[in-house]
Amino acid sequence: MTEFEPIPVHQRTIALVGLMGVGKSTVGRRLARRLGLSFADGDEEIESAAGMTVSDIFASMGEGEFRAGEARVMRRLLEGPRLVLATGGGAMLNLETRALMKTHAVTVWMRADLEVIAQRVQRRDTRPLLRGKDPLETLRTLAEARYPVYGEADLTVDVAGGAHAEAVEAIVRALEAHGAMEIKA
Repeated sequence: MTEFEPIPVHQRTIALVGLMGVGKSTVGRRLARRLGLSFADGDEEIESAAGMTVSDIFASMGEGEFRAGEARVMRRLLEGPRLVLATGGGAMLNLETRALMKTHAVTVWMRADLEVIAQRVQRRDTRPLLRGKDPLETLRTLAEARYPVYGEADLTVDVAGGAHAEAVEAIVRALEAHGAMEIKA
């Protein structure tokens, strides 16, 4: 396939986007199993590449360096073989990453009620953007800035507060309707 031939939609990576705590990693793993694809978690890939946790990267190098590393990892994953990719909540904010997603992925915005997400993120203290802050207020601020960008995703799936299996099935239905699933005879 040359650089000028678009990747058919049913052969593209499925990139899950949305706020932290919406369930991209958990749902992504299950979705990958359901579709028989490999799975990659953007944050885990960044940690592996950097040899340190996301929290440690933020603490020692700052958010700017984290975002630069995230962009490099996203490029590698998006230009690689088809998979299900759980992106970090801020990955889609990078213009280059967003352009790569448009050509190499079907993007699925996993959207949920902010109160539900706030309850989820309070369970663990591993999110640098929430340290020492009110989770719901921080999520509201992030949503205000990020929702217009997430709105550019190919698909939007409301995942509410239901079971992860329900979210997987809702995403599969959306992918089928979008033509992002290979038709098997």
